[in-house]
Amino acid sequence: MDKSPDAFRTISEVADDLDLPQHVLRFWETRFPQIKPLKRGGGRRYYRPDDVELLKGIRHLLYDQGYTIKGVQKLLKTNGNKFVMAVATGDVATMEALVAANASKSDEPKVNLDEDQVVGRPKVRTSGRFFGFGGGANDDALEISVGKGSIGKEDRALLQEALFDLLECKRLLDQVR
Repeated sequence: MDKSPDAFRTISEVADDLDLPQHVLRFWETRFPQIKPLKRGGGRRYYRPDDVELLKGIRHLLYDQGYTIKGVQKLLKTNGNKFVMAVATGDVATMEALVAANASKSDEPKVNLDEDQVVGRPKVRTSGRFFGFGGGANDDALEISVGKGSIGKEDRALLQEALFDLLECKRLLDQVR
């Protein structure tokens, strides 16, 4: 027996629907204050249809689009819940309308829908120093020349984060072998 589309869902139903473990949904509640399931006696969670749509959007952004948690938090903060819900359904017209409405409210840069993806800025690990990237005392003054162009501080931080990710992937692959 299927439930009505407007019916509340339990955490197990939502987890099955999103193909996620239940503990991930509980973790997301700690990272995304926008997720507020109704909690009944005994701590049992009931998700509203809007909560489920928001979770679908968050899942899509994190797993399919490669966003970080901070990146999704930034999207939620700047564009709101309805934007992330529209991402889940693929409703481009609603996304564009919400971005345009939010752009008129403040001067802060918003999501450019022409980009493939927007990922939150990486947190540079100060302890690591690879190939001259990061960890130096005067990193602000450094600029690396590559051919005719140069790499700025933000690009360097992104490259360092990518390097850390690749090294972590290598470590995981070495463990499997």
